[in-house]
Amino acid sequence: MNVKPKKYLGQHFLLDNTVSQRIAEAIKIENKVNLLEIGPGTGALTQFLMGESINLIAYELDKESTIYLNENFPKLTVHNQDILKIEWKSIFNGNFSVTGNFPYNISSQIMFKIYENRDIIDQMVGMFQKEVAERICSSTGTKKYGILSVLIQAFYNVDYLFTVNEDAFNPPPKVKSGVIRIERNDVIKLDCDEKLFFRVVKAIFNQRRKMARNSLKSMLGDLKIDHVLLTKRPEQLSVENFIEITKLLESEIK
Repeated sequence: MNVKPKKYLGQHFLLDNTVSQRIAEAIKIENKVNLLEIGPGTGALTQFLMGESINLIAYELDKESTIYLNENFPKLTVHNQDILKIEWKSIFNGNFSVTGNFPYNISSQIMFKIYENRDIIDQMVGMFQKEVAERICSSTGTKKYGILSVLIQAFYNVDYLFTVNEDAFNPPPKVKSGVIRIERNDVIKLDCDEKLFFRVVKAIFNQRRKMARNSLKSMLGDLKIDHVLLTKRPEQLSVENFIEITKLLESEIK
């Protein structure tokens, strides 16, 4: 069966087995790991994940790819469903890790789902459009530092592993790809209201060129809060700074 990559699904099938193997080997396995693979396509990465130490479940939206996977990986559990529309806590009984050559058109949404399910996701090793991969791993003071950088780094240690050239795929994408790994850190809960923290981070980055005070006007209303952090722009603020700003608002809004 010949599966054709579908543009509307953002499919770029990985052809380079060396890349697939490197991704699989980057997943840290202690004893047995529950592993979710998102968008396996024709199993380029899947073939290196089948083993006794990995309890693997895959979600593939493409019906044709799902049929191919069922035929070629009979021991693999494949769900022909949209991973963004299901309840992730129902996938495994307990914590799990995530991997995949993620479709570019939903890769950021996948990261937001990981953030939402941070209490049950131990790690993620995945391939993204290079710019998105760099954004997740970017540090304070850089132009690529953004919403995902702060949200993910609040709860995960991040590592940019390697870059993948366009010719490793069919069809070749117009940009390079980047593989990253994130691992859950020791933070169980932030020292602030986490829902408000999310709102603060989004509000401040949605107006990148403005000082934090101006970006938060709709949340502050008539409240006047004087603090040096509110005179900073988004890329100047660390995760700890965002937590501190959230605490400032928390004490005033309540």
